[in-house]
Amino acid sequence: MQNRNPFSWRKKQMARSIYVSVSIMIYVLSQVSISNAYPIFAQQGYENPRETTGRIVCANCHLANKPVEIEVPQAVLPDTVFEAIVRIPYDMQLKQVLANGKKGGLNVGAVLILPEGFELAPTDRISPELKEKIGNLSFQSYRPNKKNILVIGPVPGGNRGRGQIYPDGSKSNNTVYNATSAEGESIKLDQPLTSNPNVGGFGQGDAEIVLQDPLRIQGLLFFFTSVIFAQVFLVLKKKQFEKVQLYEMNF
Repeated sequence: MQNRNPFSWRKKQMARSIYVSVSIMIYVLSQVSISNAYPIFAQQGYENPRETTGRIVCANCHLANKPVEIEVPQAVLPDTVFEAIVRIPYDMQLKQVLANGKKGGLNVGAVLILPEGFELAPTDRISPELKEKIGNLSFQSYRPNKKNILVIGPVPGGNRGRGQIYPDGSKSNNTVYNATSAEGESIKLDQPLTSNPNVGGFGQGDAEIVLQDPLRIQGLLFFFTSVIFAQVFLVLKKKQFEKVQLYEMNF
């Protein structure tokens, strides 16, 4: 469960007190399904989950391209709790090949990379409503020294299903193909003879969060207030001038 870091050094210092509450919501056709995935492969094999090209390393094993959506607030203040949502849509009727060779439900997880200084909010600062949304999802830091990178479930990116290959390059049993036509069966021209039982894949997206300086907001409010008062005083002065002109004309 994000590219350029738009924060200056000053904003980075302010961001150290930022807490982040992450809610992963798995959207399906009619219900919500939560399961585990395999973040341990990425955590063991890569010091940083984002490569220099910007791609998240989950794509090295999850080859199929799948959609994923990310929602974060447009702007946040220092020392505040906010919600980041990663939507991973998939059909509940689809199955994947499990480790034992049988078909079962999809594993779903996400890795969320936030700017430096952001971290997961402590439980005492998460509202009851947000806790209810999060449910039984597990959260952990990618590394003890990388608290701004969160692993949810087993990624901006989202995994669904088992990977087609393992980090060492060997194929997983997700590359198995099942024949759809039996021997002696008649088929049509260009009809596919096989289908891939694997429905897994990987999606990645980016979103921007603006860290607002409270002093800047206070200054903006002060400026707006000053403009309003200036307009009021100008109107009062105009009324006073009109009264003086009217008095001189009558005199």
